[in-house]
Amino acid sequence: MSSPAAVPSVLFVCVHNAGRSQMAAAFLSRLGGDGVQVRSAGSAPADAVNPAVVEAMRETGIDLSAETPKILTSDAVQASDVVVTMGCGDACPYFPGKRYLDWTLDDPAGQGVQAVRPIRDEIERRVRVLLAELRVEVRS
Repeated sequence: MSSPAAVPSVLFVCVHNAGRSQMAAAFLSRLGGDGVQVRSAGSAPADAVNPAVVEAMRETGIDLSAETPKILTSDAVQASDVVVTMGCGDACPYFPGKRYLDWTLDDPAGQGVQAVRPIRDEIERRVRVLLAELRVEVRS
């Protein structure tokens, strides 16, 4: 981990970087503010963020419509203190000294907004727990 004075960095990874990892990154950015660096990526990125995810996040006041799925790189993993995987399996490179978390969550791919809402809410809950573990003050 980084020294206590350093701002912690978190990387969220899912296969397509079009749903779960995008929601997690958006919540961490909003709730953690300048107290945390946020990245998200996918092992096989989609062309666009899932429209049901965009709609579900818009309900929370977060606009993901301009976000673009990004490819997972070793550099992104190396630059992060915490790597949170969400169903990408062995596609995520492993580097000693990093903290790895695996969040088992339903995949919003192909789901409507009704099915995405509980996934979204669980991601927000887990992000709040992560911020507490990182000792980052939650912005209101």
